[in-house]
Amino acid sequence: MKKLLIVALTLCTSYLVKAQGEWGQKFEQLGTMLPTPNSYRTASGAPGKDYWQQKADYDISVELNDNNQSITGTETITYHNLSPDRLSYLWVQLDQNMRAKSSNTPLVTTTAMSDSVSGKALQTMINDADYDGGFKIAYVKDMSDKGLKYTINQTMMRVDLPKALEPGGKVSFKIAWSYNINDRMLEGPRSGYEYFPKDGNYVYTVAQFYPRMAVYDDVNGWQNKQFLGRGEFTLPFGDFTFSVTVPADHILGATGTLQNASQVLTPEQLQRFEKAKTTFDKPVIIVTQKEAEKAEKTKSKEKKTWTFKAENVRDVAFATSRKFIWDAMAVDINGKTPLAMSYYPKEGNPLWEKESTRAVANTLITYSKHTIDYPYPKAISVHAASIGMEYPMICFNFGRPDPDGSYTDQKKWGMIGVIVHEVGHNFFPMIINSDERQWTWMDEGLNTFVQSLTQKEHYPDMPIRRGCAACIVDYMKGDKEGIRPIMTNSEQILQFGNNAYAKPAAALSVLRETIMGPELFDYAFKEYADRWAFKHPSPADFFRSMEDASAMDLDWFWRGWFYSTDHVDVAVDNVKWYKMATNEKGFENQVTASGEVMGADGKKAPATNFQEAAETFVFSGTSDDSYREFMNKVDDEAIKQKHINTNFYELTLKNAGGLVTPVIIEWTYADGTKEKEYIPAEIWRHNEHEVTKVFAKNKEVVNIQLDPDKETADVELDNNVFPRQDVKTRFDQFKEKKN
Repeated sequence: MKKLLIVALTLCTSYLVKAQGEWGQKFEQLGTMLPTPNSYRTASGAPGKDYWQQKADYDISVELNDNNQSITGTETITYHNLSPDRLSYLWVQLDQNMRAKSSNTPLVTTTAMSDSVSGKALQTMINDADYDGGFKIAYVKDMSDKGLKYTINQTMMRVDLPKALEPGGKVSFKIAWSYNINDRMLEGPRSGYEYFPKDGNYVYTVAQFYPRMAVYDDVNGWQNKQFLGRGEFTLPFGDFTFSVTVPADHILGATGTLQNASQVLTPEQLQRFEKAKTTFDKPVIIVTQKEAEKAEKTKSKEKKTWTFKAENVRDVAFATSRKFIWDAMAVDINGKTPLAMSYYPKEGNPLWEKESTRAVANTLITYSKHTIDYPYPKAISVHAASIGMEYPMICFNFGRPDPDGSYTDQKKWGMIGVIVHEVGHNFFPMIINSDERQWTWMDEGLNTFVQSLTQKEHYPDMPIRRGCAACIVDYMKGDKEGIRPIMTNSEQILQFGNNAYAKPAAALSVLRETIMGPELFDYAFKEYADRWAFKHPSPADFFRSMEDASAMDLDWFWRGWFYSTDHVDVAVDNVKWYKMATNEKGFENQVTASGEVMGADGKKAPATNFQEAAETFVFSGTSDDSYREFMNKVDDEAIKQKHINTNFYELTLKNAGGLVTPVIIEWTYADGTKEKEYIPAEIWRHNEHEVTKVFAKNKEVVNIQLDPDKETADVELDNNVFPRQDVKTRFDQFKEKKN
């Protein structure tokens, strides 16, 4: 006779003591790992009462030489010391020096030979390009034209001050420089030029074109990491006035508000420009394709200077070409009306005229909904082959039709996707200004996540490659030697796209859709954006803000998704089915489906399916000892009668992947109906490896499936199902198809 099972009410909520396995500390708080809160950054994740950040204002004048593809420029920088510290020197970033002959970038880039090497690949491999890159600094002077001592260390320049800059003080100084613009198609991405041999013209997408102040903050002091090409740019906010001199037949788009439109546009173009400011339904073409094609044929020897002003931005960039078509439309953002714009050569049509500016507008609408209202006067998308790159109010995006103007859905979706992503960067990190040099995921990951929300809202037919749980499965189940935690400095990441873009976006999708729910998540996410708009948040500020605004302890989530390389793999290890006995004999003469079946070796093995009948248990009255001094008692008989026909299912779940996660169970009943049940991740808090839980069901269960909608990024679906299903191999499928 089997051992009699007695179920007492007092034991229903007791903890099962089992072998725990090695304790992974998955539910320990992050307190010891995060910076100590202080008056600058609070424990809630908000800026503290003494929060400060520096300010840098610029007055820049540059000229682009269309004959030799170079830039010369002068600038006056006014640096405001709003910190509590005395500064004896200032650090300036010289990002173009990454392309200098003396750059460390090629030296620290690993290379290997293969059986076949292209000319471009070989040139890159041995750094053999015939290109003289990097800034040429003509002078650094104070405002009385006296030279200031400076020292250049690769991509950083230290400017020594004759007198220390006191807290609350400011200092102005001047820099003159020049550099050769890189052929973006040969020497690398981001900024540069593309040459069009058919008409002998260039499209310039120009950024990192001036010496820029490094960030000095309460977290790291001076930003002192060299720019090697991957970790991008962290910069202080400030006000800019800048002028760009180009050939007179060029059309130029840039960060900021155009100050002299009447001087650089024809009367017709100016009229169209003004019309675009009040047109919300479709783009207004300001410079037509016919006008652009005419400009391609005659290269003016005259010059024009375009002047812009931009307030409270961290950077400026511009694009210029005589090939540009230009269109624009207004966007209603809660009463504000920024302009969505696109600049593109005829090679971008008809795709760009049809889709680009509308994609800019859609992006501003959705991102404003989830973060802050877009604060700037415009957002520009510029056509540039093979890249996607962002700057305040302007970005460079790929997506070119075939020469005959045709394009596939894949190319269309790819172009729209990159436009949404790069325009979205206006919010992360151009406004919510995280340190890209340190934490790529804080701009790329958060941005990719909101990009996925934008695509779902405006482009429901568009495939989502990043920003869903299922999108990251292949990466997370890969070889751990090739994976790094999300919380890894950008220069040390191995699989950049997966680690910095896809995984954090997937994590936030799981957090929103499955763990927090959209309402709680959206409120907390928007609170974070509002707190840190135009400021410099750190990872701790994000983690703490999300918890503070939602009343959810998410330390386990950050630990698993951001600090580890664990993956989700929850398995149904065993299922036992019980019903209450209707006689005192209980188990006698009952057919079992409890999992207590004999394996081939004579030992007990897990069940693989439901048997003919349930195993039974005897219901017992609650002992008086269970109540102790309590006088009120439960009605045992009523409980018995309530559950006399109830099916009890004891599930044993195993966490094979190591990443603790909510458990989503879909029950399929004998009558064909289904029920979905959500169990919070805290179910694993006492045993991170295995848990057992009993479920009461009024109907008989015929199938159990975990994560039926692929919400948790579970990497192994075969072990999510009970009864076990025979999984056919690809070879089996092939044979069936052949037959």
